[in-house]
Amino acid sequence: MAEPPDPDRLQDAVSRHLATPVRIDALRRLSGGASRETWSFDAVPADGGPTLALVLRRDPGADAGLGGREAEFDLLRAAGPAGVPVPAARFMLEPDDQLGTGFVMDRIEGETIPRKILRDDSYADARPRLARQCGEILARLHTLDPGITELPTLGATELIEQYRGLLDGFGEPHPTFELGLRWLEAHCPTTARTTLVHGDFRNGNLIVGPEGIRAVLDWELAHFGDPMEDLGWLCVKSWRFGVVDRPVGGFGEYDDLFAAYEAAGGAPIDPPAVNFWVVFGTLKWGVICEMQAFAHLRGFVRSVEQATIGRRVAETEWDLLELIG
Repeated sequence: MAEPPDPDRLQDAVSRHLATPVRIDALRRLSGGASRETWSFDAVPADGGPTLALVLRRDPGADAGLGGREAEFDLLRAAGPAGVPVPAARFMLEPDDQLGTGFVMDRIEGETIPRKILRDDSYADARPRLARQCGEILARLHTLDPGITELPTLGATELIEQYRGLLDGFGEPHPTFELGLRWLEAHCPTTARTTLVHGDFRNGNLIVGPEGIRAVLDWELAHFGDPMEDLGWLCVKSWRFGVVDRPVGGFGEYDDLFAAYEAAGGAPIDPPAVNFWVVFGTLKWGVICEMQAFAHLRGFVRSVEQATIGRRVAETEWDLLELIG
């Protein structure tokens, strides 16, 4: 269990960075985020001004280096003015804050748990809108120039090599993943553009209200690459959370997603390219499940959650065989 941030240090840091004395209330850890800690809190100004609803997003451990969180912070700052709904990024943590590596952003109310988004009556009106909203948001995201030179460029070839290397590192045979890698190598898109790619745009990383999408979260995997990667990842079967007859996140149809993407200024959709990235995303998630299991089994992170995720490797292998069969 992660240790909560020291409330006094957090109070001092928020007061200093926002240039106004505050009191910290209602500090609690939010669910989700196996690799990052997300802490919700209220900052109550001493002068009686309106309470600020905030979130601290930080890496586990005491390292005070900025690392990749600085790029994520800068992406949030660039995405909002471009029309991509994101929480406002307030400030980066600094070594003097003694709170580790991360940043503070606004807290946006809404739901992120896919089971509730896909099944609760509260979101019945939102569900038919979500695929189109995803298309519109991705079209804007893919025209964004964040001016961040340290983001890697990862096209199809680089990503296939990356996940082949990860798979080989397990020292464990997975014939289905080997077949998937060979299929991917034989079907690489030949006309891919290069844009900003979110890298984890899916149901579960969207804050949803009764009217639809309020914010896009978890930008830590952003890179430059093929924009169709984001559309394919959104449509991976695992992110439908049991609603398998609606291929877009469990809530929508390809036609709605594609039409909204093009109408909002995205490049014409190439369905075979999207399908390639659905196949890649299925393999990618399977390898990530394997990584989670090994992290637990080898004692790097003792976690029932990661052990449970590891049991989903067989599920992704089945999905992959259906896609390439």
